[in-house]
Amino acid sequence: MTQDLVVVIDHPFAKAILTMLRDKRTDQISFRKGLVRLGRIMGIEMIKYLDVEKAYVETPLGVVAEGVRIPDMDYIVIISILRAAMPMVEGLIKIFPSARQGIVSARRVEEKGMSPGYEFEVEIHYTKIPKIYERDTVIVVDPMFATGSTMVAVADRVIRESKPKRLFFATVISTPIAIERLRKYLDSKGLISRSKLFTIAIDPEVNEKGYIVPGLGDAGDRAFGHG
Repeated sequence: MTQDLVVVIDHPFAKAILTMLRDKRTDQISFRKGLVRLGRIMGIEMIKYLDVEKAYVETPLGVVAEGVRIPDMDYIVIISILRAAMPMVEGLIKIFPSARQGIVSARRVEEKGMSPGYEFEVEIHYTKIPKIYERDTVIVVDPMFATGSTMVAVADRVIRESKPKRLFFATVISTPIAIERLRKYLDSKGLISRSKLFTIAIDPEVNEKGYIVPGLGDAGDRAFGHG
């Protein structure tokens, strides 16, 4: 039901990085660098879903060689859900250096608890998103895609006044609950055909606090030395 939406990146190097991130013994610096590396890997994977066109160049030997251009790479908008997304965005920028960037400060209202439908109320405190055009591919980044509440709230904010060419979501670990919530939302907005969710793994459970199990803990705390 979700295969049209979800791209699970199964490269061995990505899996090895994820294994390191899951390890409770991994220190702050190594954890953050791991997220940066996954951002790069994810960016390379995303390029497979951009438009490619033929290009011809003259080599130093005076011979014309056929190659390709990827014009969509010039029209990327990366939106970071603070704060855990920051290292992944750093990696994505290595692949999309001309990307325009936006930030959203959002949090799940955990003190009110999770509903029986695995949903949290989401507060969005601050939004700064560049103007999005119909030619743009928007990448929304949040490493832990647990219940889908935050990602859907941010996606709704993004498309409220824009119609991007594509809408990509970049995560490290997702759950079936979150994937299904996002799929239903995108389907209701007529966006499913131009959207992709990129993830390294799909974990089976969300605990009573809304954390992914087995997961890797609080990605923001582990990346920035809090907690």
